[in-house]
Amino acid sequence: MVRPDGQLSHDLLPGEKGPQDACGVFGVWAPGEDVAKLAYYGLYALQHRGQESAGIATSDGERIAVYKDMGLVSQVFDEATLNTLTGHLAVGHCRYSTTGGSHWANAQPTLGATPHGTVALAHNGNLTNSAELFERLMDKSGFPSEGEMAQGNTTDTALVTALLAEHPHGSLEEAAMQLLPQLVGSFCLAFMDEHALYAARDPQGIRPLVLGRLDRGWVVASETAALDIVGASLVREIEPGEFVAIDEHGLRSQRFAETRRAACVFEYVYLARPDTTINGRSVYESRVEMGRRLAREHRVEADLVMPTPESGTPAAIGYAEESGIPFGNGLVKNAYVGRTFIQPSDTIRQLGIRLKLNPLKSVVAGKRLVVIDDSIVRGNTQRALVRMLREAGAAEIHVRISSPPIKWPCFYGIDFASRAELIANGLGVEEIRASLGADSLGYISEDGMIDATAQERHELCTACFSGTYPTRLPDADKLGKNVFEARKPVDTSPRRSGGGPAVPRRPEHATAVSIDTHPSAADGVRHPAELSCISDEDPGFHETSTGCDPGPDSDLEELLLPEDRRPAQPADQPETAKDA
Repeated sequence: MVRPDGQLSHDLLPGEKGPQDACGVFGVWAPGEDVAKLAYYGLYALQHRGQESAGIATSDGERIAVYKDMGLVSQVFDEATLNTLTGHLAVGHCRYSTTGGSHWANAQPTLGATPHGTVALAHNGNLTNSAELFERLMDKSGFPSEGEMAQGNTTDTALVTALLAEHPHGSLEEAAMQLLPQLVGSFCLAFMDEHALYAARDPQGIRPLVLGRLDRGWVVASETAALDIVGASLVREIEPGEFVAIDEHGLRSQRFAETRRAACVFEYVYLARPDTTINGRSVYESRVEMGRRLAREHRVEADLVMPTPESGTPAAIGYAEESGIPFGNGLVKNAYVGRTFIQPSDTIRQLGIRLKLNPLKSVVAGKRLVVIDDSIVRGNTQRALVRMLREAGAAEIHVRISSPPIKWPCFYGIDFASRAELIANGLGVEEIRASLGADSLGYISEDGMIDATAQERHELCTACFSGTYPTRLPDADKLGKNVFEARKPVDTSPRRSGGGPAVPRRPEHATAVSIDTHPSAADGVRHPAELSCISDEDPGFHETSTGCDPGPDSDLEELLLPEDRRPAQPADQPETAKDA
């Protein structure tokens, strides 16, 4: 049974995506410290990067234990659970589904027995050559007969774990150095065996990964904010193409590939916490500067600058500073809209987005508003907000966006869906303005956005704006969330009625999964597949997902009314391009 959290339901439109953001990884090696609780608080700081499931693995030098479940970090773990996770090193993960659906079998960290010990692995990112790696594994070893892939895990994380397991090398470190150069796409890995913590980052450094120092150990994390919350000092970033190992002998680093930096510019725009620093640049300062540059590029006479909470706030501050127009809050956000068993009545359903955002009529009535948001993806949310502000009495609504028009899908960890769903694909700025119902619309230029990050243009990935991808992409049928589901072998054994491996259901209460350290460790796995199973179909599964993060406004999309979802194209608009 799912544990309720006592919060008001956001689940107003069945089948819509929930309020997930991205994936966060955390690793700690610290003898004498309570590593499970350090991992817990580290994941708490990274909760914005993944809200579907959470898990922590720990090792005491002889045994690895994993505890994971669906839900937020605070829902998955309690004091009693954390007290059972003992040891001197840990890795943790909070997930929004990348490859593979959102169900318990795909929660991380993954666990596997290998010829060179046990591995627990957490992954942030999205591999673009998963299908190729899967076929290579099948050609060499066949579909795994044991481990998480055999038991229904359909993630690229489980694939990496299986590939590490089939390497004949004498250590996990040697196996990783052989495998890492073969991975293409975005990946930040935090993984461990019984004795050591490991971390690796893709050669482009698409997603952030940092190294921190504790008094008695080391920490790796997706963002510097997670270091702050556990009292670790920032040492440096894990470099693109770098593999780091930490054990009783200290820290050692190796290069598995040359750096070809192409960091995701959207981390600065939306994904990362504002109190995070990426490559020496404050995310908050970047967003404020984007607002300043937006004001220079798209000035307008108005009475009030207001953000779309919360992601638009820093840019709105910058716009107000540069323009001289007063800053104010015209919308109040209910931060406690979450999942519950209480189903809304038809009357409540009709409130739609007002369950999450409500206009301050005394602030916006009769005012000429500049409304700042970080991006426009489908346009549905902005259309609903404009309508709400009109109903509250706004005299004029001028929408300003602190990123350029999003025209291309992301294959490195952000779910912008297909090109056909992107409002800026095939529509000009004036047509988008008309679709939103705003009085004017202005996007920051790509140059203005990049300059605000204080990064070199050639060291950033701007693919969602420019269509130029930093790595090779396979054919469309080898991309997307279903990549493994479409390639599962048919299981003819009598113990299952369907084809392919079964998908374990999340148990009544999350179960710790452990492997003892011995040569035949695989035989000692207490795997969740021993519990009851369900089909691969998942009502929360997002069919068109291409990445790790559903993008801006995902927590508002579920609350939109039918009138907010009307087609954006004018009647005479030609059909938009097919998916890239």
